[in-house]
Amino acid sequence: MDKLREKAAALLADGTVTMVLGYEEGTNKPRPVFCHTAEQASKLVYSSQCINNLAVYLTKKDIMGAGKVAVIATIPTLRSILQLSVENQLNEDNLIVITVTDKDEVKQFANFAEIEAYIADFQLKLEGKEQEIINKLEGMSREERFKFWMEEMSHCFKCYACRAACPLCYCTKCIVEENRPQWINPWAAPLANMEWQINRAMHMAGRCTGCGACGDACPVGIPIHLLTRKMIEDLAPEFGFTPGQPSKNRNALSTWKADDKENFIR
Repeated sequence: MDKLREKAAALLADGTVTMVLGYEEGTNKPRPVFCHTAEQASKLVYSSQCINNLAVYLTKKDIMGAGKVAVIATIPTLRSILQLSVENQLNEDNLIVITVTDKDEVKQFANFAEIEAYIADFQLKLEGKEQEIINKLEGMSREERFKFWMEEMSHCFKCYACRAACPLCYCTKCIVEENRPQWINPWAAPLANMEWQINRAMHMAGRCTGCGACGDACPVGIPIHLLTRKMIEDLAPEFGFTPGQPSKNRNALSTWKADDKENFIR
């Protein structure tokens, strides 16, 4: 922990960065913190309980307009940073990315390519109850799956915490805020909720990096992250890549070929 605090303090003290995004102790678990001075770096902590995806702040104008910043990134945050770079949302020259390795060593990445090489050793996988739900859904018919999600969406009250927590939801104006025309009903109701989540799922297809921030943020416990997480597995064999791979520089929904199989239309 001392090495991380020393690294952050040094970056701030010598003016290399104007801000360090990291984690500090919260009421129940670590929470995001924005350090502007070397003294504030003493607050920093890092552990397996640091689950907030800090990449969500990297597209905010008041953050990225403040000069060069450093972010202390977990593996999910690293994946999101790479996907944001694929979508030309991050300037490599204005960002320093730091992580803490399994051996408690502080590692600063030279560039996005080095991040991609680093996370290649960390397999994206579901475990426990989440994998059980996926297995259950895969064993259902189309009608049964729709019924399952309609039941889950009936608990939604449209707080949009899932949108706020997602680092890939960076549109300046969301489709649910459009009223000319009104694409999606803004009120909370099972069908309106499903319209919103289906639209969001399509928006995230081939882009979701599987961090689970949307599911963690849901105040009523809807496993909405599993909807987009499953698409990662389904799209990979069709398009030959997973989100967060700058070396391939591709997005599923912006890729078209005349010989596309289109077997997703069933």
